[in-house]
Amino acid sequence: MSNDNFFHRVYEVTMLIPPGRVTSYGAIARYLGSPQAARMVGWALNSSGSCTHWVPAHRVVNRNGLLTGKVHFPGRETMKELLESEGVKVEDDAVVDFEKLFWDPVRELDFDQNPPKPF
Repeated sequence: MSNDNFFHRVYEVTMLIPPGRVTSYGAIARYLGSPQAARMVGWALNSSGSCTHWVPAHRVVNRNGLLTGKVHFPGRETMKELLESEGVKVEDDAVVDFEKLFWDPVRELDFDQNPPKPF
């Protein structure tokens, strides 16, 4: 699979994350059948600003609920502000109630029944 194709698949899954929920880079990688590609998911989301569709990259955090991707947003607090605007509480760059808000695409999506929309 080419990087472009993988990146587009990352964007498709990310666009399915409901507002007020978060997932991890690794959860997206597992859903896409590449469990060792969490870092590549991060690279894809870092490039999402060039997409024609808006990709809610702020809803993807690390496996501990930390806002490790915040440095890739225009302002230092942008990721936190976007999450808080959706009702997600953030303290010390970590999602409060991470386990409760965690959205696992492997459990939540049935790829055959609900495939991501074409990009």
